[in-house]
Amino acid sequence: MKTSTRLDTLRRLLLHTREQLSLDLGFVLWDGSTVPADLAGDALAIRLADEGVVAALLRRPNIDTLANLWVTARLDIRGGTIFDLAARRPRIRSRALFKSVNKPTLLVTLARFLKVPRGAPWPLEGLRGDQARTDGTEAANRTNVAYHYDASNAFYAAFLDSAMVYSCAYFTAWDNSLDRAQQDKLDMICRKLRLKPDETFLDIGCGWGALVCHAAQHYGVRAHGVTLSTEQFAYANERIARAGLADRITLELQNYTLVQGSFDKIASIGMFEHVGLANHATYFQTVNQLLNPGGLYLHHAIARSAKRSDRRFKRHTKENAAIVRYIFPGAELYHVGLSIANLQRHGFEVHDVEAWREHYARTCRHWHDRLLARYDEACADVGSVKVRLWLAYLAGVSLAFERNTLGIYQTLASKRVRGPSGLPPTRADLYM
Repeated sequence: MKTSTRLDTLRRLLLHTREQLSLDLGFVLWDGSTVPADLAGDALAIRLADEGVVAALLRRPNIDTLANLWVTARLDIRGGTIFDLAARRPRIRSRALFKSVNKPTLLVTLARFLKVPRGAPWPLEGLRGDQARTDGTEAANRTNVAYHYDASNAFYAAFLDSAMVYSCAYFTAWDNSLDRAQQDKLDMICRKLRLKPDETFLDIGCGWGALVCHAAQHYGVRAHGVTLSTEQFAYANERIARAGLADRITLELQNYTLVQGSFDKIASIGMFEHVGLANHATYFQTVNQLLNPGGLYLHHAIARSAKRSDRRFKRHTKENAAIVRYIFPGAELYHVGLSIANLQRHGFEVHDVEAWREHYARTCRHWHDRLLARYDEACADVGSVKVRLWLAYLAGVSLAFERNTLGIYQTLASKRVRGPSGLPPTRADLYM
C-alpha cells in the first residue's frame, strides 16, 4: 500500500479526533505535513517521526510503547513541553474518549498500518527494574541504588541545586529559587530535630552530603552518613574535605542495616522509598536500635493514598509500574498511615506529621526545567535516552503531586520513653 494512502487516512483520523475533542494542539507528520494543514509553525504539536510510530501505538497502545517512542524522540513535542501538553489534555474519561473516535476511520487506519513495521530502536525493552529484588540485602539494595544514582554526578548537577539535594525542597514562598528552597529544607530538618552542638547525628541515605555538611557547619553536630551509591560517596567525601569538616563528619558506603553505634538524632530523607514493604519491620527496628533513648527521628518519604483495603492498595497503576521498571528498580511506596503505625509498633512516639505535596510538585518542575535548559550538555554526558527518560519522569512526578495522586510527608518521632518527651510545648519556633 502506498505511504500517501496511509498518510491521508491518518490525517482524517487525527483531524476528526482533534475536532471532536476540541484539542488545542496539532500534529506534525513524518513527511512535514501538519494536522490541521494551516497549523502555525510555533504552535504546540505532537510530532511523529515515522509511520512505525503509528503502527506501534495502534498495535500496543500502552505506557511502555509511549516510553520507548519518547526516549528515542520518534514521538516528540514541538512548541512546548510535557507540562504544556498536560495543560491542554481533554477533560474526558477514557471510555468517553473512545466513544468520540470515528470507528470506521479508526478501523481503516488500523488495517492500513497493521503490517507496517514498528521501526527501531526500542532501548527500554531490556530494562526490567520491576523484577528487581527488594529482599533488603545489601547486594540487592546496592544494585537498585547504582542503577538510579550512579548515572553521573555531572548529570545530576545539571538539574539539582548548587548543594546537590535530590529530595523535596521547602518553599517558604512559592517564587523562591530552588537553591533558597533547598537551603530552607536543610535548615527545617535540623530545626525539627532540635540539633545541638556535639550531638551525634545519622543521615540514612546521605546522598551527596548536603545535610550532614549543613548540620555540622550550622549546628555543630558530629554527623555520620551512609549511602550505597559509589558516585555519591566519592562526591560527598571530596565535599567534606573541601569544607574542612573531616573531623566532624564520617561516611560509610554500606547498607543501613550494618551501621554500628548509637545516635542522638537520625534523619531519613527520600531514602525510605527504596526499602520495600516487606522490609519495613527490619528498617524501623534498625532505626530504633540506633537511636538513643528520647532521641528524635525525622522520616521524610513519598506516599500513595490509602485505599479501602490493603489488597486494593497493593494494586499498582501502570504509571507506578513504569517508574519502577525504568527509573527506581525495587522501589515501593507506602501510605502515611502505615508508616505511623510501624513507628508506633517499633518503639517510637509520633509527634508531628507535615504534608509537603505541593512543595514537591514545584521541586520536580524546577528539576525538569533546569534539565531541559541544559539538554545538550546532559545528552553529551549520559546520552539522549536517559535525559529524555528523566525529563518524562520529572514531569510525570511533578504532575502527580500537583494532581494529588502522590503525597509526601515529614514525620517527626522520638524513641519512646516513660515521662516527658523533652520537646517544647509548641512548634512556633520552627516557623518563625
